[in-house]
Amino acid sequence: MVLLLLAIGLGAAEPPIEKPGTAKDALQPFQLLIGAWKGAGVPEGTRDEQAAGAWTETFSWKWHFTEGEPCLAVAFEKGKFFTEGELRFTPNKELIRYTLKLTLPDKSNATFSGGYDAKNKSLILDRIEGPAGEEQRLVFSLLRDNRYLYRLEARPAGTTVAFTRRYAVGATKEGIPFADAPKGPECIVSGGLGTIKVSHQGKEYWVCCSGCRDEFRANPEKYIKEFLAKTKKQ
Repeated sequence: MVLLLLAIGLGAAEPPIEKPGTAKDALQPFQLLIGAWKGAGVPEGTRDEQAAGAWTETFSWKWHFTEGEPCLAVAFEKGKFFTEGELRFTPNKELIRYTLKLTLPDKSNATFSGGYDAKNKSLILDRIEGPAGEEQRLVFSLLRDNRYLYRLEARPAGTTVAFTRRYAVGATKEGIPFADAPKGPECIVSGGLGTIKVSHQGKEYWVCCSGCRDEFRANPEKYIKEFLAKTKKQ
């Protein structure tokens, strides 16, 4: 779930990185993850080894709020390597960084930390305190609104050799044809694609997931005020 990659032009100064105002702003690049997904995984190896070791899994992402502090929560159904996890914005003075904490099938935890490469739409996370003698990396490639890829890479600890892929999982969003770009109302909480109706004092609004639904119900006036101010500004 590394540094934010920046291309440095010869003799040209890079513009400063615009820091997000809130954790919710910082997590916006990953809004497309919200929803249910089907994953097809393959291990690294020969064609026969990939065919023999292939698996499928389903998982879903949603916004989760703890005392108003947002993160993105993921839950796997029969996941081969993970059962659940949370992606959080980790404030940093110099870089925009993220932390992904995952739970493994044996109930142990794996924590990854890193940055987002906006140019390539990739979240690149290094594992903290991973297996002895090995460095691990998770890379999420956000391909389009209804497809993304995540892969685990590894290399010997303390070396600078290139990471090699251990496995990769291609994910497609359930209920959305591959070629379609989803369109619809805006979530009043996250600003994403609204898929669930909620109401307050006789008026209807939209949210993108059950996490935003629960957060809206807990703080309706806050989000209605923000939404109206945003609409007026636009």
